[in-house]
Amino acid sequence: MRPSVVIATVREWSDEEGWGVLDSPETPGGCFGHYADIQAPGFHTLEPGQRVELAWEAPGFKQDGYDYRAVSIVSRSA
Repeated sequence: MRPSVVIATVREWSDEEGWGVLDSPETPGGCFGHYADIQAPGFHTLEPGQRVELAWEAPGFKQDGYDYRAVSIVSRSA
């Protein structure tokens, strides 16, 4: 089964911890995102308010308190 892809907004992001939370209507309560899932060269980071394309899954367990986790994050142009 392929993960669902949606447009999401970065709610919060911590470069120090390497993860953050992304919001979309399809992932109520937020989606856990890890820096390793950002599809970009070089240093991987996101900014609060940034729009991204998010491929997510519901793994059947809570990832750091979230029902959803990102499997791919791609930055969108404005």
